[in-house]
Amino acid sequence: MTKHHYATIDGHKIFYREAGPAAAPTIVLLHGFPSSSHMFRDLIPKLADKFHIVAPDFLGFGYSDQPNAADFRYTFDNLTALVEELLFHHLKLTRFSIYVQDYGAPVGFRIASRYPEAIEGIVVQNGNAYVEGVGAGFDPLKVFWANRNGETEKPVRSLLTAEITKFQYTHGAKDPSKISPDSYTFDQLFLDRPGNNAIQLDLFYNYQSNVALYDEWHAYFRAHQPRMLIVWGQNDPFFTVPGAKAYLKDLPKAELHLLDTGHFALEEESETIADHIRRFIPTTQVHKRSA
Repeated sequence: MTKHHYATIDGHKIFYREAGPAAAPTIVLLHGFPSSSHMFRDLIPKLADKFHIVAPDFLGFGYSDQPNAADFRYTFDNLTALVEELLFHHLKLTRFSIYVQDYGAPVGFRIASRYPEAIEGIVVQNGNAYVEGVGAGFDPLKVFWANRNGETEKPVRSLLTAEITKFQYTHGAKDPSKISPDSYTFDQLFLDRPGNNAIQLDLFYNYQSNVALYDEWHAYFRAHQPRMLIVWGQNDPFFTVPGAKAYLKDLPKAELHLLDTGHFALEEESETIADHIRRFIPTTQVHKRSA
């Protein structure tokens, strides 16, 4: 069964889901925008018999604390620092694989490039590390990055509406009837909390810091050749197929699977993705924690 925990990290309560045998190899599941560890609700039970699963909610998302944007600087560096503290110091993990999607990719790749010895494997699901993957859905953000003001914020704010949240889940779905309304309804509940719009606008603006790190991540890929499984919803308007294929330039041994679905591929393809993960990540290694 999945257990639900809180850890106090640098004075903030960070929520995380945990499942599976403590001695099994660990997979850390890192969620995207505008979701939380809730996006892994179907995947976790499909992996927990053979793997130790940890799925945190980033600060400002899901059940984790939401300090005011005036009191906490919401950047991807700062979100990553809290996740690192959770993994390395609270849970005392030393070796693990990561599953990254959307916002989870810049968090996960920061960790992987800083601690390459900790990474046993990487599963990428619609998470960018190449400019080739930046789709038309990013166009309003590019204007916002160039000049943040009230006018350039207006189209970006539309990304926080219930209409766009539902669109992120349903666009490109092979069978929209398989997309549970619980997914986008749950996400919107947290987006609509007082003050959360300021948090998301700060992160939208800071997303350009991820693009600036792409070359550094490519250097990490080339130097360390981490084992990588790419499972990509090919109908995603935000993170496009060229971005999935671009990984193969630096990681020619990476395994790529394009799935006939959208941005939140787990909503339709959790069984398929779980099967790929179970085959791809070895279960012979013993899960390690530091003393």
